[in-house]
Amino acid sequence: MKRFLLSLFILLQVLPAVADEGMWILPLLRHQKFPQMQELGLRLQDYDIYNPDSSSIKDAIVIFGGGCTGEIVSPDGLLLTNHHCGYGQIQKHSSVEHDYLTDGFWAMSKAEELPNPGLKVTFIDKIEDVTEYVLEELKKDTEPNSMNYLSPRYLNNLAKERVGEKFLSDHPGTEVEIKPFYGGNQYYMFTKKIYSDVRLVGAPPSSIGKFGADTDNWMWPRHTGDFAVFRVYADAYGNPAEYSENNVPLRPKRWLKISLAGVQENDFAMIMGFPGTTYKYYTSWEVAERRDINNRVRIDMRELRQQVMLEEMLKDSKVRIQYSSKYAGSTNAYKNAIGTNWAIDKRDFEQVKKAEQDKLTTWARLQNRPEYPEALRAMEEIIKGRSDLQFRLWMLNEGLLMGIEFSRVPYLLDPLMNALKEKDGNRIDQELESLQEKYKGFANKDYAPEVDKKVAKVLLQEYLRRVPAGHRPDYLEEIDKRFKGNADAFVEYLFANSIYGSEANFFRFITKPTVKALENDPMIRFAKSVQDERVKLTEALTEFNTGYADAHRTYVKGLLEMYGDEINFPDANFSLRLTYGQVKGYEPVDAVYYNCQTTLEGVMEKEDPANWEFVVPPRLKELYQQKDFGVYGMPDGKMPVNFCATTHTTGGNSGSPVLNRDGELIGINFDRNWEGVGGDIQYLPDYQRSIIVDIRYVLFIIDKFAGAGYLLEEMDIVR
Repeated sequence: MKRFLLSLFILLQVLPAVADEGMWILPLLRHQKFPQMQELGLRLQDYDIYNPDSSSIKDAIVIFGGGCTGEIVSPDGLLLTNHHCGYGQIQKHSSVEHDYLTDGFWAMSKAEELPNPGLKVTFIDKIEDVTEYVLEELKKDTEPNSMNYLSPRYLNNLAKERVGEKFLSDHPGTEVEIKPFYGGNQYYMFTKKIYSDVRLVGAPPSSIGKFGADTDNWMWPRHTGDFAVFRVYADAYGNPAEYSENNVPLRPKRWLKISLAGVQENDFAMIMGFPGTTYKYYTSWEVAERRDINNRVRIDMRELRQQVMLEEMLKDSKVRIQYSSKYAGSTNAYKNAIGTNWAIDKRDFEQVKKAEQDKLTTWARLQNRPEYPEALRAMEEIIKGRSDLQFRLWMLNEGLLMGIEFSRVPYLLDPLMNALKEKDGNRIDQELESLQEKYKGFANKDYAPEVDKKVAKVLLQEYLRRVPAGHRPDYLEEIDKRFKGNADAFVEYLFANSIYGSEANFFRFITKPTVKALENDPMIRFAKSVQDERVKLTEALTEFNTGYADAHRTYVKGLLEMYGDEINFPDANFSLRLTYGQVKGYEPVDAVYYNCQTTLEGVMEKEDPANWEFVVPPRLKELYQQKDFGVYGMPDGKMPVNFCATTHTTGGNSGSPVLNRDGELIGINFDRNWEGVGGDIQYLPDYQRSIIVDIRYVLFIIDKFAGAGYLLEEMDIVR
């Protein structure tokens, strides 16, 4: 009986779409989830959210940059996203003299808004199911072991063929993209309009926008004003255009109304955005691989790098500005890996996935569908067979390629070498000029050689300890041959003798370039060797991955047949999705309960002037002490800061709008809680929470703290 009850419990855990789980595709919303949303309190119709024939809330949601979400909140193209999403732009505009990271930035007129070359905002004009079209085209593919059914290049070429070149030329800034869903069992085409004149309007100081920094990252309760304000510009006809003083604020199809009503426990909430990657259809073997290889290596190697970076950042304000974004990017994935491993073990994801596999196997036998158990056997063999290669690649990426900056020095210098050998003066001058541009890209204002040197010494020692000789990049053999295993001495040698080791070395080479200097340059040899090893490992893994993709596609097809696609959502792939749930606290451990709302009082309780992560700006303290919260305070007299909800989110949902039952903006999603990051693999209804900055706090900071209340005048605020 105990065994029966355990099996029943596990099978219940693998039933799809429990509670508030799901990242739903908009065209299928009415078909799949709309009745449940209305039961929870939604007062809109499905066409208010997504309407293929007219404007809807969908048209106010954008891709911000390359990995975040944003929302349009005014008829003049004003855009809200997260502070951490705009962090790179804020950093680029910052200097020791104008430290916008520390002090914040606010344009007091449109003329003061700052352009951001390279930053783009993408609207989704249309979403179409093109499964039949793609499958028909794939029948023409005669290439053996073809992966075209998942290939972005192949699928996007199909998209262009489908709409035609004339359509694209007649619609400036328009692109089309086909994405695979359910492992390549379904396809949607997205017609996108991309704007490239995006200007920084305002950002709070990091003491607000990044309050709690790395200590509070992935944690609840939270007290962070993680938002930034941008504006989208277009040409005089509303078309996308490169930056120009003649451009005008975009007149969007739709912008969001903003609610000052606030939230209560159990209120309906929904989020629209672009979740990046999830692993709902992992097998038990992939869960183990993720925990024991991918996450374990990432945790160990990033911890070493971060210790060095933080120590140097705290010693020097210039280094702090240079490395703040790099440090934040490193710790983000580091904490995610730790939280995911906690969830894997806490809820025994291995066993949950195994139960689902057993369920499919039993069902397939009854249905006489042997291809599904065969696909599972193939995946088990592949995943176990690639483990050594997987470990070596993760060590290479985390320990050398991503961890050590000089592993990415420009080393493809054949044109310059040929010009030097042929003594072609004109070509030499041209190639040297090109090399100087590449050097500026490497040794830019955000690079500190001494920091890179210290990081390299620590990471190389650990890499050598964990990866045996004969399985490393060839050039690392020099450490044993010439330096008797002393990694520190090897790194010192690289910096002393490479043209990239210092500015003096580089310009000494430029003054007197030689073929010998390039051929023998130790950093170039190091970088080339590391890249060669990466190519070798990637190619070796490709042999496994091709077979895996085919088997995985079949496995997912089996699950869809067994469950039915009405209650299954596809893994996130940075396409527009909707998730819904309730504003709700949770119980992280026995006898402890976290409320769903935090307030400015909690900011003051966390204040620590000696800790850069918890410094509170004097103006914010003044407003708190005077209780000068204006219309943004709660009925009990407190100032709201953050709240959490049961919505199912992941990376890419940063900056996503959080909407109430009437489709009004009530917050901006910016994080998840520590206990819920394992939801990328398996939703955790008791733990999974999206962490959201309350829109009342956003408006309070803009108006009362920054004195930029003029921005609110162009917003549609429901009081």
